[in-house]
Amino acid sequence: MTRPDVIPSAFFDRPVTEVAPALIGTTLLFAGAGGRIVEVEAYDEQDPASHSFRGPTLRNRVMFGEPGHAYVYKIYGIHFCLNFVCRPGSAVLIRALQPTENLAAMHQRRGAVGERQLCSGPGKLAQALGINLGHDGLALDQPPFRLLAPPTPAEVRTGTRIGISKGVETPWRFVEAGSRYLSRPLGSPAAP
Repeated sequence: MTRPDVIPSAFFDRPVTEVAPALIGTTLLFAGAGGRIVEVEAYDEQDPASHSFRGPTLRNRVMFGEPGHAYVYKIYGIHFCLNFVCRPGSAVLIRALQPTENLAAMHQRRGAVGERQLCSGPGKLAQALGINLGHDGLALDQPPFRLLAPPTPAEVRTGTRIGISKGVETPWRFVEAGSRYLSRPLGSPAAP
């Protein structure tokens, strides 16, 4: 069996709307735990929903740095979210994984949830992988991260992003067609 291709940092040095759909089907491992990326959202500096829209801050400074790094932030004072930085001011939010590696560690972190619920949302995903603010700015092509290209391209579907109040109509949510591991099916109404 041949070794899967490790994705280099140069992969991220292009427009976020090219990187985001290309990540579907990629294997994301963090300290040996993870799985297949099945859902992402794209954000850039021209997007009113993006953290980079108003320019660099202490919180978003990694978004304006080198491509191929992790941008991790906290939402609602509780959950962490993992993003992959592309060109300056842009990043891909990793929304959901199909868990495939070291499920025991992920279950330990997430508690008694079913496999489909382990990584079916950005906060759940970060918790399952053990990602926190201490990982903000880490290179994606070095441990504890490992990104492996899919053996064949995934079938990708596009829709509008969820959980935002600005730029709602922008079709920058990308999912793997037919995946049972999405945070929410395409076309379903937003949660209250």
